[in-house]
Amino acid sequence: MAKRENISMSVIRRVPRYYRYLSDMLANGITRISSRELAQRMGLTASQIRQDLNCFGGFGQQGYGYDVEKLCEELKHIMGIGNRYDAVLVGCGNLGRAVAIHLLNSSDAFRLTAAFDKNPMLIGASIQGLPVLDSDQLSDFCADHKPAAAFLCIPDDSAEGVVETLYACGVRCFWNFSHYDIPMYYPDAVVENVHLTDSLLTLCYQITDALENAQ
Repeated sequence: MAKRENISMSVIRRVPRYYRYLSDMLANGITRISSRELAQRMGLTASQIRQDLNCFGGFGQQGYGYDVEKLCEELKHIMGIGNRYDAVLVGCGNLGRAVAIHLLNSSDAFRLTAAFDKNPMLIGASIQGLPVLDSDQLSDFCADHKPAAAFLCIPDDSAEGVVETLYACGVRCFWNFSHYDIPMYYPDAVVENVHLTDSLLTLCYQITDALENAQ
């Protein structure tokens, strides 16, 4: 049984990366790997990897390393991959459509059950067979179907009302592409923020830094 006590978010955020690397190795026929070899591939230290995995019980064998397939399965269990939590998408513009297509084609963690928008030009359209519903139906749909999560691809000025509606319907988990600060108003909500501008500016900083150091 995997341990889950007092695990830092920094460790939790590395788990999907471990899973991605190990899945790629498995697909390429690698069946066993040491913490040192995994560290070299990921740009971490072997000690860091062992400490991280020990947070969940540890899965390696001294002198053998890690069974790649077994470790992948353990990490899938830890992350809940395969549970297929029901989720709704709010906002079906360019970003929302891209998110929906990704989820419909490649997500084993969530099942997208409905998509909503307030734009009359989008209502009634479909995204790979998933109809886009009027946002006015959001409350009734969530009350009836009780999704576990909501994915928000909406402007900041729309987010407050949408989150209020979802929260009132019992939704407590959000994948948030807006800049609306959900935890400030709903401290018990589970939120994963995706700030594309922050990520882009981080890249901009790194380019600037590299160019200045090269001079």
